[in-house]
Amino acid sequence: QVQLVESGGGLVQAGGSLRLSCVASGSFSTLNLMGWYRQAPGKQRELVAGIISGSSANYASSVKGRFTISRDYAKNTVLLQMNSLKPEDTAVYYCKALTWAGREYWGQGTQVTVSS
Repeated sequence: QVQLVESGGGLVQAGGSLRLSCVASGSFSTLNLMGWYRQAPGKQRELVAGIISGSSANYASSVKGRFTISRDYAKNTVLLQMNSLKPEDTAVYYCKALTWAGREYWGQGTQVTVSS
């Protein structure tokens, strides 16, 4: 079992920044993938950014150049630095982890609201 706890969401004006954090705990040695998804009202959940262990990060085209994802493997943490936020970034952001066995886990979600 893997538990994911997210933090760092909130309300920010357009052009501002937020940093999301997700800490994984539980019975595992390493995680294959850690990443961030988001879901806006009335829309499907979509990938924001993710890092596969030992590989480089990948980003949704809509956030490239504005968001940066990073992993601390020792602390089982994934961070999402979000700069130049836009109103269309408003969503609930979810942390996702994928084990090497292929099981996926989700955090409870954290609200990000960007005002214009």
